[in-house]
Amino acid sequence: MDEIMLPQVNGWVSCFSFLLLGTYSMAAARNANTLLELSPQEYFSSLQPGRASLVYFSRAVSPGVRLFLEQLENSVGALQDYGISVVKVNCLKEDVSRYCGKENALMKAYLFRGNVLLREFPTDALFDVNAIVANTLFALLFNEVKYITTLVELQNLENSLKGRSNVVFAYVPAIGTPEHRAVMEAAFVYGTAHQFVLTTEAALAKDIGHEDSDALSARLFFCHCQRVPDLTQPCRRTPMGQSLTTLNIHTYLKLMAAPIVTEVAEDPEKVSTVHLQLGLPLVFILSQKETYEVDKRTAEFVAWQLLGKAGVALLSRDSVELNVLLRSNVALKTAEEGAPIKYLVLEDTDEIIALVEDKIKGEQIQEDEDESDSNDQDIQDDQVMEAVYRDRKRELPLELIRTLTEETFNAALTETAHMVVLFYASWEAVSLAMLQSYVEVAIALKGTQGISLAKVNCWDWPDVCMKQNVTQFPITKMYEKGARSLTYAGMLGTAELLRFLRLSSISCPVKLTTIEEVDEYLSGEVHADSLSYHSTSVLGIFHPSMKEAREAFVEAGNVLRGYVTTGLYAEDDALVLAHKYAVPLPALLLARHEDHRIDSVPLSKQSAPDIVQTIRSQLLETFPEITVENLPDYLSLEKPLLVLFNDGGLNRSMRMEMLSLANGKGHEAFLACWMNLKNTPVGRGVLKAYFSTPPPLPLLAWVNLHSGGQVFAFPADQPVTETNVLSWLEKLKAGLEIPSATLSDEAWKPPLPAYNFLRMMEATLPKFTVHTVYSRGGTDELQQAEEVSEEKSTVREEQVEEPGLEAEEGQSPGRDLRGTVPRLAGREKPPKRHTEL
Repeated sequence: MDEIMLPQVNGWVSCFSFLLLGTYSMAAARNANTLLELSPQEYFSSLQPGRASLVYFSRAVSPGVRLFLEQLENSVGALQDYGISVVKVNCLKEDVSRYCGKENALMKAYLFRGNVLLREFPTDALFDVNAIVANTLFALLFNEVKYITTLVELQNLENSLKGRSNVVFAYVPAIGTPEHRAVMEAAFVYGTAHQFVLTTEAALAKDIGHEDSDALSARLFFCHCQRVPDLTQPCRRTPMGQSLTTLNIHTYLKLMAAPIVTEVAEDPEKVSTVHLQLGLPLVFILSQKETYEVDKRTAEFVAWQLLGKAGVALLSRDSVELNVLLRSNVALKTAEEGAPIKYLVLEDTDEIIALVEDKIKGEQIQEDEDESDSNDQDIQDDQVMEAVYRDRKRELPLELIRTLTEETFNAALTETAHMVVLFYASWEAVSLAMLQSYVEVAIALKGTQGISLAKVNCWDWPDVCMKQNVTQFPITKMYEKGARSLTYAGMLGTAELLRFLRLSSISCPVKLTTIEEVDEYLSGEVHADSLSYHSTSVLGIFHPSMKEAREAFVEAGNVLRGYVTTGLYAEDDALVLAHKYAVPLPALLLARHEDHRIDSVPLSKQSAPDIVQTIRSQLLETFPEITVENLPDYLSLEKPLLVLFNDGGLNRSMRMEMLSLANGKGHEAFLACWMNLKNTPVGRGVLKAYFSTPPPLPLLAWVNLHSGGQVFAFPADQPVTETNVLSWLEKLKAGLEIPSATLSDEAWKPPLPAYNFLRMMEATLPKFTVHTVYSRGGTDELQQAEEVSEEKSTVREEQVEEPGLEAEEGQSPGRDLRGTVPRLAGREKPPKRHTEL
């Protein structure tokens, strides 16, 4: 089989060489970046045997198709480099052929070789130029680039190639990424020299030594099987240290093809190797006739350790008349023009390796520092997009979620008591992150009666989203038969959304008619199965005559539905409850289930917004633990924070002291709270912003975000007691303390301005607002976007503010270099074109 494979590969080279010549002629005839448009008859009549073409059959152009066509046109030049034509076929309305007649066929692109169909691609899989090029080349080179999933498959392939060919093994987190494209481009060029192998299995990458396979990183390994004549010996594997770009892989493979050790017999100043040409240093091991064999093994050992990082040459003193060689045993030549060669006296091989690696590390750090200022606009500092990119290969069980269209949407809402619908855009990072949480919620609710989950892709069905008043995405709504929909406005995590859906399925407020029902409600017996999703139940008690206040409470209950359970008691004996809990009517009773207590609050303000605000403020804790989720609720109080930072939980005595402060004299003027840095690691960044050198923990700080931005640290030499803290606060009030820091009064904005998505949409499309996705657009573009927004009155923009390899057997060189007297012991952008090869 292996003998058959090589002629097959050579045939591919000949085929593609012909295609490249044809492509050159086509490029001369028209703009290389113009998408060729043909009729079905013109396209099929122009097909030539052996010529590859990527084609999309188009009829009506929807918003999603328009975005795909833009990316397809952008990929024309890149694919033409490989002899692949890119065509858009305009289908006639009356055409009912295989490619034009079916609706689902219009959501696919097709790859032909001649008139033979090789592969169908869903347009969703071809989401950008990288994905288009990567998937197309992967399909064309499918027989040359082996896809594997297990270590056994890799080992079997290595065994079959020992003594004959090397293996280039690549791990990419997902198909269609820039790294996948770079690997496919390299396979196109070097496929006849090496066997390429690809996997997207992180477990396999970890098995062969990729310790960081769970992180956001693709890796490439060169398996040296051609040097292994014995089938019992394993193939050495050399990892590529740089990021996977076309140029980096090209450089890496050039280095792997170079001799392990170069023997030279001339002045080191005149020596030039592929390593120096590619910008890497060259290490000279100085030798002599008497110890040549030992020195050669030593040089080979060092060369394997530095493979891909530096070259190694064996230089004979006997051939070069340089006095400096008699006083040294190692020389280091760098690629910098005019840089002198360093002649050194080193004790062992570890020193050579450390010398080279420290130099490389220092150069990389310097490059990062030099480029950090100029490349800020090229950095996508968005954790959501990073998480989505990392999980792109993860297959989601979408069969639990129904996909709705314009035809099925209205009917689906009447099929179940509660229909939950996620409105999202398939190309937007936050939407994709939300979709993952949504799937996890679907798994948790699997088998639950009365709740069904569905999704609508607003990019495909904009009219549906417009009719449902979806002006931004992702948005989750719960539809109940005969009632208005509820919109989820919480965090995008699984737990928060699941809690909302569970509580939304409960009628709010629950109407109670007897004192016994009230007792059961306050004890948590009513809807006990949902008790784990809320810690407080709210009950409004009214006299029957208080109609306006009662109706306002009902409205407030509907507003808070999904976030808290509310109950209503408005019977003639409501005064009995009022006397029992010593509160005048109308009033609220709050049953705090975790603390087993019931608090009573009179309703002095009885409008619906006032009742909502009262309930929300009562749900806030007296001495809360600040987290990312609840911080906005407590910042909305606009009070100074007396916050205790600790690396773990609080001991009992410290908690009691802080509770005394939170409930004591003058506590209304500030909010006493604490932060567990183990639960909320972002707190360490907060401390770093407050103090240039963070003091030891626990640390008590006074932070006034809303007036002056001053930060004060409680003296570390004093114990945190109520008396000491109150005395310290008096000094702060009198201006006797010096602030540790003063925070800027600038608004907390995203690090980069938002993408101008308005320019991607025409006036006939729905005006969606996409938030939390950052861009490289300038201020002028944003101003233009605002002008467009004013002209299109339905557009509403929201701005989000956010605070050794072992030596070969029998050839161990030892720890020293003995053939001597005296004795020795990123970053670059992925290229769009490929002419650099």
